[in-house]
Amino acid sequence: MKGDRVEIVVDAGDSTRTYEVVASRAGRRVETAVRRGVVEVSEVTRNGSVVRTARFMATRVLALVEQPVPREDSSERPLREDPGPE
Repeated sequence: MKGDRVEIVVDAGDSTRTYEVVASRAGRRVETAVRRGVVEVSEVTRNGSVVRTARFMATRVLALVEQPVPREDSSERPLREDPGPE
């Protein structure tokens, strides 16, 4: 969803570096995968096409922070209280 983002903090030897991957348009999302010692963070369209990918060695990744945009779904709304029969 537009605005979703993932921050990646990587050990760069004598310091750390921070990278961000952001869902830049409506309908896009950010997906994270760890495979064979590599962390992949990708921006993906609605139909599953990868727009861009950032890859990092898993041994160098210090932190991976997913920050979704707050959503208001019907499943998250509080239930209306039924006053019941009087």
